[in-house]
This record gives sequence, structure tokens and C-alpha cells, in this order.
Amino acid sequence: MIEKYTLKNGVRVIFERIPTVRSVALGIWIGTGSKNESNQINGISHLIEHMLFKGTKTRSAKQIAEVFDQIGGNVNAFTSKEYTCYYARVLDEHAPLAMEVLADMFFHSQMDEQELQKEKNVVIEEIRMYEDTPDDLVHDLIARASFQNHSLGNSVLGTEEVLNQLTPEDIFRYMEGRYVPEQTVITVAGNIPEGFLPIIEGYFSQFSREAYNYIQDGEAKFTGVSVHRVKETEQAHLCLSFPGYQVGHSDIYSLILLNNILGGSMSSRLFQEIREERGLAYSVFSYHSSYQDAGTFTLYAGTSTKQVEEVYKLMLHTVEQLRTKGISQEELIKGKEQLKGSLMLSLESTNSRMTRLGKNELLLGRHLDLDQVVQAVDQVTIEGVNNVADYIFNHEMAIALVSSLEGIPDYIRRDAFVRR
Repeated sequence: MIEKYTLKNGVRVIFERIPTVRSVALGIWIGTGSKNESNQINGISHLIEHMLFKGTKTRSAKQIAEVFDQIGGNVNAFTSKEYTCYYARVLDEHAPLAMEVLADMFFHSQMDEQELQKEKNVVIEEIRMYEDTPDDLVHDLIARASFQNHSLGNSVLGTEEVLNQLTPEDIFRYMEGRYVPEQTVITVAGNIPEGFLPIIEGYFSQFSREAYNYIQDGEAKFTGVSVHRVKETEQAHLCLSFPGYQVGHSDIYSLILLNNILGGSMSSRLFQEIREERGLAYSVFSYHSSYQDAGTFTLYAGTSTKQVEEVYKLMLHTVEQLRTKGISQEELIKGKEQLKGSLMLSLESTNSRMTRLGKNELLLGRHLDLDQVVQAVDQVTIEGVNNVADYIFNHEMAIALVSSLEGIPDYIRRDAFVRR
């Protein structure tokens, strides 16, 4: 059962009690990420995430790590385009201590200038590592190709040039405007100790800041261009992206099933056609990315430069077959069972439940229980999936290619899927 509380200052607290486990997962979520950054501070959300582990007024970075090592728990964080999360997973008896340390990091991190410079270097190495991993880099490039100059296309990591210019004052200013009560959600899942809500209130009830929106880009719209990065790689890495659906869209489950059937599993059409039947790629798949006001649907393949044309044409052919002939009843049934199975398996983890609570609260503002989700999946029809495919694959696409080629070949056209 999911319980929701709202503190007087607007901080939201979401509990999901699971008395049959011995662990508790806790997360402090902030509704801010790279989407809320201007180009001049791109990467600041992710840098702040790193800095909250570098020491508080009473604990060093080492002492923060030691607290969780000593109780057999773990602590970590992540930043996305629309949110940042600081989380821990511990035995239920250690949940109060975990909450105290997370709150200490949240409110009392020092942002020491020397530590900031060290952490900038760490993030810059992370960026360089990403640049040296073309099958990761191409997905960053397709986001930029899909949204061009809108902040939703910004990299979460930022750039070396921007990071080097950020100061502690920039960080405090950004946190003052974005780390605010109405953008803060605390999620707890597992065997939650009695009296845990007053513990949270003790740390967060006095939290008071006025929100300031750094970005005025307006609604994100899929605009689609072509982006190519020349790299001396053994493979060419190709992404083709189309407009998708935002979080909470009425057809979101039809989209999820379409993805599963087309390229989201080992039995999917793209995987079977390109890898299993022809052996042209080790990695080929599709995925959808849903945000608060936009979404994308993306196809990816990594193959040798000599095989790019053949793989690309097979991707087109596979999509065209799906769009013109539709999906089968067998594919629909299999897709539904796969989706329901993966959902149920994920809910065996307290960390997954905690994460689901945070995303749903920040992006949707509501929570569906398992029965409601299963019902929504079961209601998806062949016609619904086919209509989604017909909509998505009738747009000019965004293209991203990382390869040793001099440019994007002429046969890869942005209007290749547009009905004539």
C-alpha cells in the first residue's frame, strides 16, 4: 500500500510498506536535472550530485562512506534530464541512521573549493570516458539531434569547458533556486520502522526556499536534425529517432508494447532479423524515452562501416513491414506477458519500488498500484499498437552517427519513413 504525506512546507513523502522484507530503500528526489540548465551552467546538476558526497560540516567524504560500509548498506546517487536522486539501501534497523546521513548531505554539504576542483576533474574524466565509448556517445548525440537547442537535448554530464568555469557561488545559487521544498520528494520502500515519518519531519519540516526556474525554453518539441561525430572506431554506431509520447500519455502502454515487439527484447523483430538471422550486429535494439512534455522513440545498431547500408536498409524494411502489416495476436500476447513479468520481478526489489515511487511522484503526480498497471497493459489492443506505429513512423527522423566515415551517407535520409 502506498501512503503519501505532504509536509507544511510542501515536501512530499511517499511510503510503500513491505513487511515481508528486512531492507529499506530511501531516496531524496529533486525535480531538477540537465533540462533545467542553461548552456552556461550545463552539467551543474550532475556536479552537485557528486559534491554532496564530498563532506559536510560534521562528516568527511570518507566518513560518509564508512557509515554505510559499517552497517552493510550502500549509498549512491544519479542525475537525469529531469531529476536528481540521492538514495541508500540498508537493513530496516539502520533506516533512521541512513536518513540522518542523507539529510546531513542534503543540507550541510560544504562545497569546499579544493574538493570542487577535484570533483570537476573526476567528472571531466567521466566525460572523456564517455567520449571514448562510442556506443554510449551516440545516444547523447541523438538527444541533441532530436531537440536541437532546447535544454532537453543537453548532456547530463555537461562539457569540460563549462565545468571548469563553475564556482561554489554558482552551485549555491543553483541549489537555492532548484533544491526547494516543492521540488523535493522523499520515498521510502521496505520494512519501514514505526515512527519514521516524524524522523523525516524532524529533518525536513524547517526546509524553506523559494523556487526559481533557470530555464525558460518552453515546451520541448521534436525538431530532428542529423548529427555525425568522426571517430576512428571499428564499428559505426547509428541511432534513428522519432517523436514519442510524454510520461502519462494515454497510449504509453501501446508504445511500450510496440517497443518490446520491434526491438526491446531478444525475440524482437530487429534483433532476430539483423543479429540472429544475418549476423550483422552484436547490439541492435529500440527504446523509448518519455519526459514530462515530450518523448522519443529510437532505433540503434552498431555494425562495421562496410555493413552500415545493409543494416540501415534492414531497419527500414523491418519497420515498414510492421507499419504496413501490423503486429500479430501472438506478438501482442507475448509482449503483454513479458511486460507484466518484468514489472513484477522488478517489484521484488525495495530499491526498484523506491525508484518507481520517486519517478511517478515527480513526473506524474500520481501512483498506480500493480493491479491498475496490469489492467492498463491488458487493455492494449492490436489496433492501438498499430496506430502508435503508424503515428511514430510517419515523421522526419533525427539521425546520429558515430563512425570513421567522413559524414552521414546520402542513403540515410531524414524523410525515409515519411509516407509519400
